[in-house]
Amino acid sequence: MDHEQAYEGLTTATRAAYLDRIGVADPGAPSAGGLARLQRAHLRTVPFENLSIHLGEPVVLEPAALVAKVVDRRRGGFCYELNGAFAELLRSLGYRVSLLAARVFQGERPGPPFDHLALRVDLDEPWLADVGFGRFSELPLRLDGRGEQADPQGVFTVRPYGEHGELDVLMDGAPQYRLDQRPYRLADFGPTCWWQTSSPQSHFTRSTTCSLLTPDGGRTTLSGTRLIRTAPDGGRAEEQLTDAAALSAYREHFGIALDRLPSPPSV
Repeated sequence: MDHEQAYEGLTTATRAAYLDRIGVADPGAPSAGGLARLQRAHLRTVPFENLSIHLGEPVVLEPAALVAKVVDRRRGGFCYELNGAFAELLRSLGYRVSLLAARVFQGERPGPPFDHLALRVDLDEPWLADVGFGRFSELPLRLDGRGEQADPQGVFTVRPYGEHGELDVLMDGAPQYRLDQRPYRLADFGPTCWWQTSSPQSHFTRSTTCSLLTPDGGRTTLSGTRLIRTAPDGGRAEEQLTDAAALSAYREHFGIALDRLPSPPSV
């Protein structure tokens, strides 16, 4: 049986638990303001992290598993997991959501297809919602907007590319990813997700990261045993931690309780 077809969406109890997880009591009816509130809350409470790869845990691209990881296990994830789970929350709240594939830029060149998963949310106009890219927009972006879009994290631009309806998303003038506007199923991201979690060429298998937006618009990141605090103005402070202090930092800054530090997988 196809698990995605059998899955029927969030129960009322799970939706309430998810909203409690991100600290939103009542998001109200679907609206641009409500979407912005939900995205910001998600970014401030659910970390971008790749710890499963380094803990020997499987990354299961099924909606119920992704939601359980975020809500029940109080964990985060990377793009496929975070935006996959967020899509389920939004749908349960009445939003119309499509999964979009993106190619992440490495310098001036985009990476492979399905390199990233982002969300299109259709209200009176289409919006780009993304809680799974690390440092990116704090608020949703207008997909049809062609001018500069000011955001607490920077100035964003969405511009057409090529003859197939693709869109380039830029942050402070630098290209971040190229969006394919066709809707996809979560399963379509499976092969690239497998590569990201298993290939020695994937940056996710090379090192650990755990990062969270702070309420003042800065960011706290634990990279290996380096604790990095980035201020809203770009100021940066780093601290090298002991293993014991790193375990404590996971609990203190990200709400993640581990009994051992993640270690690089055998790839």
